Amino acid sequence: MLPDIPTLAARLRAAGCVFAEDEARLLLDATVDADALEGMVARRVAGEPLEQVVGWAEFCGLRVVVAPTVFVPRRRTELLVREAVALAPARDAVVVDLCCGTGAVGLAVVSSLVDAVLVAADVDPAAVVVARRNLVPVGGVALLGDLDAPLPDHLRGRVDVLTANAPYVPSDEVRLMPPEARDHEALVALDGGADGLDVQRRVASAAPGWLRPGGHLLIETSERQAPATAAAMSSAGLFPRVVADDDLGATVVIGRWHGPLDD
Repeated sequence: MLPDIPTLAARLRAAGCVFAEDEARLLLDATVDADALEGMVARRVAGEPLEQVVGWAEFCGLRVVVAPTVFVPRRRTELLVREAVALAPARDAVVVDLCCGTGAVGLAVVSSLVDAVLVAADVDPAAVVVARRNLVPVGGVALLGDLDAPLPDHLRGRVDVLTANAPYVPSDEVRLMPPEARDHEALVALDGGADGLDVQRRVASAAPGWLRPGGHLLIETSERQAPATAAAMSSAGLFPRVVADDDLGATVVIGRWHGPLDD
């Protein structure tokens, strides 16, 4: 027999779940098997992210498949999607999503466009497996490899929008992250090196080789790191600007590629 919502919520609340009633509903909706539910509740009580337990996360109004160890999409990343959609051609856009994780960013971007081409990539095999599942409905492709290394050559100079929610937590600050992240998401999705910007710099350096003239690179970062992220784009020949959303607690740096011959 399945427990009712108040009983399950009380157990979750005792384990420190702030939104216990909402989580109880989601867990009860996830299965009608009492043993399966008990296993899911035990995982959640032990600290595993709810999204990994139920197998999905809501992002930009979409249901995104999530799996254990794979980075869970954050609501703040909706700013990255919003800005990418605003900059992409409404039809026939070419979109690349690096450090794609579940593929949520690319999925959300092309879901708002018509006949877009989407290629995503990630270095984590578990993430690529999940991304491939998520991108099937939009005809997207998820490739395994380090940043832009697996991208097909025919995309060079053709990309309209390149997004990257690259890891940007400084190495010595990962231990300060909430346990749900540091204990249950792959380190490669969190650790951005000594100052948090190692991967961002590599993305910025690679972007001009893929963007068409007038195309844009968008990188999620923190308010504190945004000037350094913008500097990395400038060093790569991009023209950066910073966009922030206080409600989401989000910061995105956008770099425009004018082309190698532009003044």
